Formats: sequence, structure tokens, C-alpha cells
Amino acid sequence: MNDPAPAPTPAPRRRARVRAPELIGKGGWLNTGGNDLTLADLRGRITILDFWTFCCINCLHVLDELRELEEKHRDTTVIIGVHSPKFVHEAEHQAVADAVERYEVHHPVLDDPELATWKQYAVRAWPTLVVIDPEGYVVAQHAGEGHAHAIERLVEQLEIEHEAKGTLRRGGGPYVAPEPVATDLRFPGKAVRLPSGRLLVSDSTRHQLVELEADGETVVRRIGDGDFREPQGLALLPSGKVIVADTVNHALRTFDPGTGAIERVAGTGRQWWQGSPTSGPALEVDLSSPWDVAWWQGKVWIAMAGVHQLWTYDPETGTVEVAAGTTNEGLVDGPAAEAWFAQPSGLAATEDRLWIADSETSALRWIGTDGVVRTAVGSGLFDFGHRDGEAGQALLQHPLGVTALPDGSVAVSDTYNHALRRYDPATETVTTLATDLREPSGAVLDGDEIVVVESARHRLTRLRLPEEAVRVEAVAHHTQRAATEVAPGTLRLDVVFQAPEGQKLDTRYGPSTRLLVSSTPPELLAAGEGAGTDLFRELELNPAVTEGVLHVSAMAASCDDDPANEYPACHVHQQDWGVPVRVTPDGVARLPLVLAGMDDV
Repeated sequence: MNDPAPAPTPAPRRRARVRAPELIGKGGWLNTGGNDLTLADLRGRITILDFWTFCCINCLHVLDELRELEEKHRDTTVIIGVHSPKFVHEAEHQAVADAVERYEVHHPVLDDPELATWKQYAVRAWPTLVVIDPEGYVVAQHAGEGHAHAIERLVEQLEIEHEAKGTLRRGGGPYVAPEPVATDLRFPGKAVRLPSGRLLVSDSTRHQLVELEADGETVVRRIGDGDFREPQGLALLPSGKVIVADTVNHALRTFDPGTGAIERVAGTGRQWWQGSPTSGPALEVDLSSPWDVAWWQGKVWIAMAGVHQLWTYDPETGTVEVAAGTTNEGLVDGPAAEAWFAQPSGLAATEDRLWIADSETSALRWIGTDGVVRTAVGSGLFDFGHRDGEAGQALLQHPLGVTALPDGSVAVSDTYNHALRRYDPATETVTTLATDLREPSGAVLDGDEIVVVESARHRLTRLRLPEEAVRVEAVAHHTQRAATEVAPGTLRLDVVFQAPEGQKLDTRYGPSTRLLVSSTPPELLAAGEGAGTDLFRELELNPAVTEGVLHVSAMAASCDDDPANEYPACHVHQQDWGVPVRVTPDGVARLPLVLAGMDDV
């Protein structure tokens, strides 16, 4: 049992003087007009490095969190995206360039396919934000979401401090906008066939829906002018309306093809955070990046990518509730309330199963009418590839879509393999239906053909379902991230959290911190797993297990430190880490994970 936690100490006001390492990446720079940047070019500006990868929903949340700060402090502050890939596909330069446009990144981005700058800054998780002062010193590091307010306070302090010292340089930044490209669709997400035979597509980057003729090319009309933000999933309701996953607005809307009416039916527009309600009137409960929707068992099922869960929306009662998942990220089967998902992004319903494309675990999973979650293909967060055959050894790479086929099998939009795959539950085998697609993100049946959303080619592609599978050379991959070498026996886990300037931990209603630890395989930990309120833990490693992954989830809530304010502004900081570890005699006995601040030990 842990000793009682000492009272939290205020964050030190004197910042450590750590020189920022140079920015290096073999992929080069984007959004700079062809110029390479160095830290010397940024001297005199406050620089925020955003370590991200485009598969990561938390990274996409942070991009949105930073937009207001980026605009407000544009004359003093430069945000630099450092793209650090998890999947093999994300190491392709064109894929990074596509993602920069897709997610409207309006600052320079360093493409670092070999994780060189990631290693220089000792980053352990996506997303991580590092703040560098105008003299080139690292002054803060933050992992996860919810830090924009803290970073803005720090930026304001640095502006005052360096204005007084004469070391602040104001003016335009190095961002150069790329030339726009004219296409009817721009990074479409999902599609649905309307009763008229036409196709409705979520045109994600243009924040609209597009209705196309049955040929999948002729535009009938564009739908939504300011209604949607990066819409994704679409599903036809029994009423004839279409339910839309309005992803970045954290909402569900309906679209009536007959009248053209658009109505918000679920979500508040705010992102769900730990501690928020998980059920209730649909328009009063926050959602988090709903990515796909499906009609099953009399309700709308929602792939809630932002919190690694499945939710349901009941149009009859106008309510939402959690249906499966704990918010912990990983691959754990079992009863719905105990299962773990990792960014579920695609759904397809049959009579007795709801199929799930669980993207971050590169898995195809399903939930049955018995309420139990099972995995058909996939093994975890760090293994992926393109391998057909028996499902237990087959590999996918970040699939975003799944489509039920007439024979009882399912087609998987295997996004980062640029392929359409097929899983047959009768034989429990995986085959490849088509290759040479470009980031397929969904597909819809149309007669004896299947219409694939080729997101990165900005089009729909019609394929006849083949009689025979395509032969593909098998490849298997493991994440590039180097394992942390840890000593056998006791490992001290420290989650470093320093409340922002002018704030303190919110202890009005009890502990405001939460730490959850588990491992893959579970046998890696002999002791120390489970939940608690201290941000440190003594872990006992099993001497019989020499490698695995530690799963760490941490949360802290801080509020304005002003006794005169009866209703102080409060903020939640949270992050999930998956830390590959290898047990070696010369390994470390302490594992620090920075949630916010600097590790001074």
C-alpha cells in the first residue's frame, strides 16, 4: 500500500534552463514555402512544439485546442508541428502532407519519420507539447489534452518577461499557406446510399455533405453552410432521415433528404471530459469526436472515437448513454461495460452483430446481442501489417471502416494498407479484395458492387466484388518506438504534474487526481495495477516476464487560486500512455511521465 500522498507543492517559479535540441527530420518541412527552419530562425519568438501523429484522435483534439491561442498570439508565438509516426503509412511524406491539409494545420510542420526530434526531446506519448522561450530554452512540457489555457498563461508571462529583457521579437511567422486544390470532394469520410439510389458523402475537410448521382461523380447538391465541422459517419434511419456524426462539433445531427432540414439531435458542442455525465437527455450530454454511426437494435450506435467507447442514441426517448467501453485505451474483450477499445472509427450492423473497426489496435471487433465484445482480427496497440489467412495471425493497419456483405462476411476499409479486406466469420479467415486504393475510409454496397470512399484520392471508387481474393505479399510491423529499459523488481512510476501559474489542484470535493495502471501482458505486473488517486505508484515487475507495455492513464484538475472567487475557472488535464518496456539489469528504477511541467528529479 502506498504511503499517504504529501500535500502538493506549488510549481517552482524559477524555470529550469534546458537548451532546446535542434529540429531535425528526414521528411523535411511543410507549410514553409519550401524553406527549412532551425531554432536560430525562431530565436526571439516563443515556440510551441506539437508532437503529433495523424492517426491519433487526441492529437486532433489538441490541434483544435491550439487554434485560438495560435491566432491570438500570432505576432509573438510560433507553433511547430513535429509529425512523429506510429504506423508505417504515417512515415510516408505524401501522407503527412495530406494530413496537414485534411486537418487544416496552419503552421509549419516538420516531418520526422525516424522520430529523431522525438527522441531528442525524450517524448513518450502523442500528443506532447513543448514550450521554448525566445532565448531557446525549454520551459515546459505537457502531454495529452486540456493544456491550452496553461500554455496561454505561460505565453503571456514569457511575453512580459522577454519584452522587458529586449529578447522578444514580434512580427509575422514562417507559415506559408499551400496553394488550394479544386476537386468536388476533399478528403471525404463516409458514404451512405439513399433510397433514391443517390449517394450521400461526408465531405470532411470542406465541412459539408455532398449528394451525388448514382454514378458517384455527378454533384446534385452541397449540404451544410456552417452546420458541420469535419463530419464523418452517416447512417439511414427508419424515418428516412440520415444521422450524421458531426465529429469536430462533438454532436449528432440529422439531415432530411426531402426537405433539406438539418437538426442537432445529440451533443452540446462541447467535448466530453472525465467526470461529465455519461447518460441523459441527448442535447444536454457532451460527446467526444463521434466518428461513425449505425442503426442497430432500435437505436443509433455511435463509435465515440474520442473516448474509446461505444454510445447509443435513442430517437424515441431523446437520450444518450454509454453502451460499451471504459474509456481506457487498448484491446480487452468481455462484457460491454468492461471492454477496452482504441479509437473505434467504423461500424456496420447485421441482425445479430455490430461490427467495429477499432483503428488504433488495427482490429476488427464485434459486439453481439448478448452484450459481449469479441475480437475477430487484431492483437493490440503496437502490432499491425498486411497479412491474410487465419484470423488469429492476420494483420490490418489502422482500419477506419467496415461494411456488412450479403453472404455474412464483412469488408474492412484497411485504411493505412490502402486496401479492401474481407473477414469471413464462417471460416475465420481474412483475404484481400482490392489493393491500390488510397486511404479508404468507408464503403457502401450498391447492388452487386461496392462503392469505396478513397479519402486521399478525393473520390468514390466503384468495384465489383471479386470472385477471388487478391494475392498480397505478407508484411508485419511493430511500432518504431524504442522500449524503455527498466530494472527488475520495483519500478517507481511518477506522473509529473505542476498546476499552471495562478492555479492549484482542485480539492474542494476530494482528490482531483486519478491514476490507472495496467499492462500487456497482464502478467508483466506482479503488483501495482489498478486505480488510485496518487500520481505515483510503486510497481512490482514479474521476474518471469522480460518485456511488455505499461498502460498508464492520468488525470488532474486545477482551478484558479483565488479565495475571493466563489466559482473559479477549472480545467482538466489528461493523458494515456502506452510505454513499451524491456526488463534489463542496467535499466532504470524510476519511470517519469510528464503530464504538465518539468521533471526536476
